[in-house]
Parts: sequence; structure tokens; C-alpha cells
Amino acid sequence: MAAGNVNPFNVSDSEEEAEQRRDGVDTERSPSDGAQGHILGPFSPPAYSEPAPLLSSNRTSPNVDGIPASAAAVAGIGGGGAETRVSLDAIAAQLLRDQYILTALELHTELLEAGRELPRLRDYFSNPGNFERQSGTPPASKEQGVGPGGPLNRAGSISTLDSLDFARYSDDGNRESDERVAVLEFELRKAKETIQALRANLTRAAECEIPSQERKNYKSSPEIQEPIRPLEKRALNFLVNEYLLKNEYKLTSITFSDENDDQDFELWDDVGLNIPKPPDLLQLYRNCGNSLSLHRETVDVAVNVDPNDLPGDYFTQEPVLQTEAVQQQEVVQELEYQISILNSEKQSLAEQIKKLQSDIQALQRKVSSEPTSTVKLIQSKEDTPCGNPPLDNGQYLDIRGVTEMDSSSDANTTETSTTTTAATDCTESTTTATQPYSKLKSQSPQGKTSVQFDKPNRKLSPAFHQALLSFCRMSADSRLGSEVSRIADSEQSVMLMLGRCLPHIVPNVLLAKREELIPLILCTACLHPEPKERDQLLHILFNLIKRPDDEQRQMILTGCVAFAQHVGPTRVEAELLPQCWEQINHKYPERRLLVAEACGALAPYLPKEIRSSLVLSMLQQMLAEDKADMVREAVVKSLGIIMGYIDDPDKYSQGFELMLLSLGDPSERVVSATHQVFIPAFAAWCTELGNLQSQLIPSLLTRIEKLLKQGEYGLDEHKLHMYLSALQSLIPSLFAVLLQNAPFTSRAKLQGDVPPIEVTRFPRPASPLQDVAIIVGSREQLAVLLQLHDHQLQHEGTTGWDSLLWVVNQFLPQLIDIIGRFNVASSTCVHEFCRFFWRFCRTFGKIFTNTKVKPQFQEILRLSEENVDASAGNGILTKATVPIYATGVLTCYNQDEDRKLLVGFLEDVMTTLSLSHAPLDSLKASFVELGANPVYHELLLTVLWYGVVHTSALVRCTAARMFELLVKGVNETLVAQRVVPALITLSSDPEISVRISTIPAFGTIMETVTQKELLERVKMQLASFLEDPQYQDQHSLHMEIIKTFGRVGPNAEPRFRDEFVLPHLHKLALCNNQQTVESKRIDIATQLFEAYSALSCCFISEELMVNHFLPGLRCLRTDMEQLSPEHEVILSSMIKECEIKVENKGIGEAQGSISIAASLVGEDAKTKFLSKMGQLTTSGAMLANVFQRKK
Repeated sequence: MAAGNVNPFNVSDSEEEAEQRRDGVDTERSPSDGAQGHILGPFSPPAYSEPAPLLSSNRTSPNVDGIPASAAAVAGIGGGGAETRVSLDAIAAQLLRDQYILTALELHTELLEAGRELPRLRDYFSNPGNFERQSGTPPASKEQGVGPGGPLNRAGSISTLDSLDFARYSDDGNRESDERVAVLEFELRKAKETIQALRANLTRAAECEIPSQERKNYKSSPEIQEPIRPLEKRALNFLVNEYLLKNEYKLTSITFSDENDDQDFELWDDVGLNIPKPPDLLQLYRNCGNSLSLHRETVDVAVNVDPNDLPGDYFTQEPVLQTEAVQQQEVVQELEYQISILNSEKQSLAEQIKKLQSDIQALQRKVSSEPTSTVKLIQSKEDTPCGNPPLDNGQYLDIRGVTEMDSSSDANTTETSTTTTAATDCTESTTTATQPYSKLKSQSPQGKTSVQFDKPNRKLSPAFHQALLSFCRMSADSRLGSEVSRIADSEQSVMLMLGRCLPHIVPNVLLAKREELIPLILCTACLHPEPKERDQLLHILFNLIKRPDDEQRQMILTGCVAFAQHVGPTRVEAELLPQCWEQINHKYPERRLLVAEACGALAPYLPKEIRSSLVLSMLQQMLAEDKADMVREAVVKSLGIIMGYIDDPDKYSQGFELMLLSLGDPSERVVSATHQVFIPAFAAWCTELGNLQSQLIPSLLTRIEKLLKQGEYGLDEHKLHMYLSALQSLIPSLFAVLLQNAPFTSRAKLQGDVPPIEVTRFPRPASPLQDVAIIVGSREQLAVLLQLHDHQLQHEGTTGWDSLLWVVNQFLPQLIDIIGRFNVASSTCVHEFCRFFWRFCRTFGKIFTNTKVKPQFQEILRLSEENVDASAGNGILTKATVPIYATGVLTCYNQDEDRKLLVGFLEDVMTTLSLSHAPLDSLKASFVELGANPVYHELLLTVLWYGVVHTSALVRCTAARMFELLVKGVNETLVAQRVVPALITLSSDPEISVRISTIPAFGTIMETVTQKELLERVKMQLASFLEDPQYQDQHSLHMEIIKTFGRVGPNAEPRFRDEFVLPHLHKLALCNNQQTVESKRIDIATQLFEAYSALSCCFISEELMVNHFLPGLRCLRTDMEQLSPEHEVILSSMIKECEIKVENKGIGEAQGSISIAASLVGEDAKTKFLSKMGQLTTSGAMLANVFQRKK
């Protein structure tokens, strides 16, 4: 064969050709094939044949000086024993030029193995760009001159040398490897297509991106037509740098490169993806004058109106214009109503047209079922006007009909094709006429020419023709073949085809990429004429992904909303809601989550009766029964959306129960969603119904009062928090009601300059739905209303302002009465009410707080020196009203007068409670709440210093005890500068009770402070209490010191515990043996027992154990033998355990700590110990402290 006889399609040989080639190889070989240096004979393989498989084990390619036989054949090496040599580089160039890529690859591989690498082949196979470009039309012959960089058409996917699978080219005929290669080739091809798409997207994104700074310049400089884009800037930088290098401006080029260090000037691809390189700068300059744009003359036109030229009544016509605007709006509404009626009539007519088309289709199918009448029917349509087209078969170009008619006769081939096309044209024009809304453009029959094919000038029999065409291997009998053989030529037929094919496509798409099918499924479901098919497609949509993640659910929901907007509420109810109902109990929470989110997303597009009945019931069931937190969270958010669209007043009670159910959910996520979405939406509906103040808020207050009545046996703090947090979330809505129903609301117009709202005017909302500006409408509208609100309160009063009077006369008094009835010891309740009043006062403003809230509290508290002995006044001062007023009301605003008022209130409370000998729980609760915020530490120290210098010893005692609460939260600098000097002053007070009151605070400092100087000062002060002779007989002082040692000893610094606490406890126990007063002796012994029990959990060295701990326990046991035998058993066990630990000091040191009371020796000792513990008659608190503070 001639070398130019190339395979015209440039693809791999068929199986038959491969077998023929394998049969002929052995006959074409010479007997000396394996000889080194043998020259090919006349029977060398043709140029178009495939190269020999690489690394074949059965056949060995003949070599010519290391050159493959196929390469030699292509290079023209042949002829009996000629000594002519051709360079390897020339052979490689010829192979690449003629697109023998596999042969060139084999040559490259063998040269690599021989250590003789060619630069040409290395550069070609290492460049991925040679394998990315593909063409759909193969060259017809070698003369087309496709170079090495041209498209490769030998296979669907070309592998580089690094990724070559050598098993692909084996001769064992294993089809499994071929199938695997085909799969890999498909994946590689898809990856390349993805890369190309991503590169194109990145290029478009780079072209569209405009930096914010340049956008500002564009706005400030109107003469600039358009700011430079990043892609344009990088291209110009590249061209400028190229110009500088070409013209020997190297230093300037280096500086320019340094200033643009984010760009690689060596590579044009760094400028942008898929962007061709333009000519250089010089060429652009030379060509710029060749294509001058046409300039049009423009003039600036301005229109202005002088107010003096206007009619005299122009400014008085505004009410008339408003009336006309209202009338025009009514006309527009009437026209919109008529449009909706016409649309419904249009939809019904369209359905009738579809029904008639289906009837015509059925009739045509009956007619076409008779083979003899097929051609006559088509020919008759040429002479008659086009009828209504069928839905399916009549709107397809069937390529099977051409093949079948070709087999009948040569003469009828062209004629039949022409008539078929004419029939199709007729169908298209009819479809266009009957469906004016069609988006597909159809040509008229006169404008289209029929498709004709060249008639072969041959005399072959029809049977031979048919047999010859059978080798085309077309398959039209299967389902897929039937779909492929018909080409849809109208929108409706495309929908029918997609409805049939999508159920078979979806299961074969990767799960991670199935969301790409969502647009296709939705469009088909929207436009498909058959309800059954639409239902199947929507079922596929909701079951598309087994466990959809957040992004996939968002895509599905977006599609559902688009579907609903397109089809209307009736079809949403009939087609989408059943899909949600089916998934409501799905085993995967992600699917149930999709249903919960879909109910909210589809709420605006459902009929109002369905919103308030079926959807509400579905969500209520899921909220009560679903076990997944994220599903219930989505349910609550969807319920909030439903509350924004519901308009049935009878559903209020159901909404209230749903709110309580959501608030009582055990999951924090669900409760948070309730406050952020559901409660604001429900409050907005209640505002429209007018029962926010009449029903919703009173119902919550009633439930709180009921809790307090039931709280005699223990207050349910969880329910109180639930109700109170709901009230707190209703505060913004309540304030919005006050603004919208105020006497000044009608005067609130956006005119002139409105002062902006301060950033700190309102507390930060939990969600946008709790922002008062959003509730009112806009921030500008809120600013106007606030200005009028403050003016009304200051100058005009509250007359006629019913909503505000309800808050002042009913809501606030009821709340103040509630907080005065529960126990101040419940720190959780105190904290919750403090938060509520703080947000309430900050939302309603400073003027309202000063004029309406504070006077009511001051009237109840009645703080004055004259009322010290009044039992009523003292009673309210011991309740939770004091800390809630101090923390929730007086701290709302932090100006000087507010701080002075808070300081004065706390000083008065401390003085009043101290002089009346009342419990200090309310004052302690105030210090705990305020001390949690470091801002108020200085203020609290100022209040305590007032108590330190007070003339009454009772007030000084109270101040000393308050220091114990404050020390734990104050930083060590304040402790050193303010707390310790005050305590030192009190420790030298003339009154012994004041000095004793400082001991707990000193102990707390030893427990929390780490500065050595402070610890030494406190240690010296405590030592003076213990060693000063004047305190030897002070029984109450010794009791307070022992109690403090037991409390702070386990947590204090080990050195302080070892050198100070344990030795002095030993001394106190020894002195107590000599105490003659039995009551004092038993008190000291009891406190020592608790202190030793707490310290027994600490690590105690052997020396301290022998010298102080064990002797102290023995002294204490001596007292207990006479005073409390039941304690003596425990002490004996403790002493025995300590002695064992001392004897086995190695084991004791390895264990690192001594646990005495927790581990007794032997079962008998354990039994005896437990029985004695049951016989103890001491208090429960004392027994509870036996084993405390094990750390």
C-alpha cells in the first residue's frame, strides 16, 4: 500500500481488522525477525496501521539500531540491506507530523530505556497542552497537514507518558482491561471538561470584578467612562513589561516587576485563563489609527423649573393628588382582578386544546397502525391544510422511517423523505399557531425547504441496499434506541421526552452531583402535561439525594419555590404537599429536615386554608414527635413563617400552645429558634388581632403567678425562665405597639432632618425580627416616632394613650407585685428578672424609666431613716425587689446621676437592714449580681467604704461581711489598694463583733489571692487574732476562725495550710481539752471535726502528720469521747488510717494524698462506721461536710 493511503477517520482498527492483522503478522515476518540490525523487507506494515503493542510478550518488534519497526516503516527505511541511516530526530519529527502518537511514544519509551532521550519527544510528551485540544471532525487525509500541536483524533482520550497504562496495549485480548480503560478515559474526559469550564468561569469572574476603591473613583469622577478591570490591568502590565525588556529598559522592568509582585511576567497564562495574547505594545500603537470609532456630537440638556413660574395653587394640590392616587390604585386593582380572570380562562382553554390534541393523536395512531395507508396519509396532507398536531409521534423527526423506506425502492427514497419533512413542517406551523406562548421559533412551511438527499447513481437491488445498511448497527428496538431515533422539534415533545428519560437518568448519576439535575427535573415537572408524570418527577426530586446536606437542601428548596411561583397555589397543594407528607416520617433526619424547611418556604404560595390547617398540623406533629433537634429547630422556624401568613383568628389558641411547646423543648437550638423567629412572628399577628396586651402578655403573667403559688414546696425555675424569656422576647413588639398607637402617630411623617438613633439606644436584638426598626418599618420612621415619643412624655403627658397607660397601670404593678413575692435566695430567678427589667427599661427609654418605672419601685421600697422600725418597709427590703431594682433598673443608664442614685440606694439599704437587724440576703444578692460585672467593682467598694466609716457598729459589721462576697470577683490590684486597707481598718475596730466579722473576708483573700505581700499581711492579721492574749477567751472569734480554716484550707496555698492552719488547729484542739464550759467545748469540738474532715482530703507531709495532724485528732477524740461518742468512732478510724499511712510512708507518698474517711480498714470497720454514721444526732449540714472538698 502507498504511504499516503491513511485511515480517513484516524481511529483504532476494528476487531475484524485486528484479527486479520494478527493472522498476517507471522506470514509477513522474515525468518530473521529477531536479528539485531535487520532491515525491513517489502512486506513491512502499512503506514496507516496501528503500531505494535508496547511490551508485548508474544511478539517482538524487529529493531533497526534500536528503532521500532513501525517507526522505520513510517520513515521509509526499507529495501534490501541498504546502509542508509536516518537521524532519530527526523524519525521523531515525521511521526509527530503524521500524528503517529503511539508509535512516537513507543520510540520515546525505548530510547528512554536505552538512555538515549530525544529532546523533541521529551518536550512533546511532557507538555499537557498537546493533549488537551480535541476535535470532533477527523481529518480526511494526511495531506491536511495537522502538525504536532494539532488535535489528536485517534482516541477519545489521550494519555500522557506518566499516566500511560501499559496493560492497555497487551495482546492477551482481555476485555476487562479494555473496559477499565474505557471507564478511565471517560473519567479523564469529564475531568478535562470540568477544568475547561472552571477556567472559563474564572476568566468571566476576573473580567467582571471591579475593585471597590476604583468603583469609588468612578462614582466621584463622572468623566471616567469605566474603571479598569483587574484582567485588563494585568494584561497591560504584561505588555508594558514586555516592551521595556525588548527596548533594553531592564532596570525599569525590574522595578516595574517589583511593584507588581503578585504577577508573573514570564508567563502569559498568569494574566488570565483562556485569554489569547494580544500583539505587543508597538503593534497596538501602529494599528490604533486604523479603526477609529465614529464620534457623535452630543449636547448637554438640563431641565429646571423656577418655583415662581408654578401656579399659585400648586402646593395646595397635594390632597387632591393623593385622592387621585387612591382612585388610580383602585382602578389598578380592578384591572389586576380582570387580568387574573382572563388568565384562568386562558388556562382552561389551554387544557381544552391539550385534550383535543391528545384525541387527534389517538386517532392518528389508529390510522397509522395500517401499513398500507401510511404513505397515502402523508401525501394527502400535502394538499390539505395542516390539522392539529399530535402530542408525541407527530412532533418527532423519526430517522427510522427513512431507513425503512429506503429498503423498499431507490425511486421512492427521496420522495418519501420529502413528504415526511413536509408533514413535519405542517405540524410545526400548527403547533406555533395553537400555542402562542411557545418559546421555540418555528419557520413557516413557505420559508423552509424540504430535506433532500443525493440519489446514488447505482443499480443495486433494494435487498442488497438493505443488507448493506444493516451493517450500520443502528438499534431502534430498545427503549433508549427508540428515544435516540426520534428528535423532538417542539417544546411539548421535549417535555414528554424528558419525562420518559429522567427516571432512567437519575439513578445513574453520582450522588454528589445529582443536584445538577434539579433544574431539569423542575422544568419538566412544571411543563409536563401528564399529572402522573409530574408526580413521578416531584417524587424523584424529593428522593434525589439520600441524605442531602445544607447546600443540597437549599438547592431543592429554591427549586420548589420557583416551581410554586410558576404553577400557582392549586398545583402546589395538589403536587408538592403530598411529597412533603410522604417524607414526614422518613428514617433519615436530613429528609425530615427537608420537609420542615419546605413547609416554611412554600407557605407564601399555598392557599390560606391549607396554611392554617394541613401545613400547621404537619408542623405541629413534627414538633411533638420528631427526635432530631435540627428537625424541630427547622419546624419552629417554619411555624414562625406560617404565623406571618396566617389570617384565621381562631388559630390564636393553637399558636399559643405551639409557643409554649417550643419554649419547653429540651434542646437549646429549638428554644433559640423560638425566640428568634416564632415569638416575633406570633407577636406581630397578635398585634394585628389586637390581643397582644389583652391576651398574650396577661396569659404569661398569669402562669408566672401560678408558679409562685405552687412554689411553696419548691419553685419550678425552668418554667419560670421559660415564661419570663418569652415576655422578654415580646418587649420590642410591645414598644412598637406603643409607638404605632400613640396620639402622635398620625403626625409621624418623614419630613426634614430627623436626628439619627443612637447606636446604644436599644439593646442588641436576638434576631432581626426583634429589631424595633424592622417591626415599625424603617429606621427613619422609628427615628421620627422616637422623637415624638420623647416629646409627648416630657411635655404633653399620656392622656388618651391607652397602650402606654396599660403598661404603666397594669403591666408594671403586676410585675412588681410578682417579684416581691418570691424568695430572694433563688439566684436564678433574681438573675432572670434583672435581665428582663434591664431590657425593658432600655427599650422603653430613659424618660419612661425615670418618670414611670422608678417612681413605682421607690413608692414600694420607701427608703428612709424614719421607717427603720416599720415592719412593712423591712419586709419588702428583704425580698427580691431590692436586687432587681438595683441591677435591672438603676444600671440601665451609666451616667453620673444614675451611678449616684445606685450608690445612694445601696447605702440606704445596707444602713436600713443593719439597724433593723434584718436578714442581709437581699443586699448580698445585689452585690452578687452587680459584682458579676467589673464595671461596678469601684462603685461597690465606694458603698462598702461608706459602711466602714459609718458610726454604727452594726453597719460596719455588715460592710465587713460584704467584703467576703466582693473579694472573689475583684482583681488583685483593687484587693491590695481598696479591700485589704478597709479590712485592716475594721480589724482594729473598737467593737469586737466588727473585728470578728472581718475573719471570713481575710480567709477568702487567702483562698483567692496569689500575691505574697498580701498573703503575708493577711497571715499577720489572722495570727494577731490567734496569739493576742486579749482574744484568748473570745469564743465567737475562735468559732469563726475554725470555720474559716475548714472552708478555705483545702483551696489555700499549701505553704499557708502547712505552716499556719494545721499548727493553729492543733493548738485550738489542745486548748479545748481544758475548756470548762461544756457548751463552748462542744461548739469548738464540732467546728474542729468539720475542719479536720475537710483538711483530711489534702496532701499532708509525714512531718506535719506526726507533729500536728495526728495530735490534733487525738485531742479532738478526747473531747468527743465525753461529749459525742458517735463522733468518736469516726475519729478513731481516721487516726488509725493516719497511723497506717505514716508506717507505710512509701505507699503513702506514691499515692500522693491521704484519703482517710473514705477508705476504712476491713469489712468490720466499714460496717461499724456506717452503723455509727446512722446513729449520729448532729445536723445534716455537719454530716454533709464530713467528706466535702475532695479535690
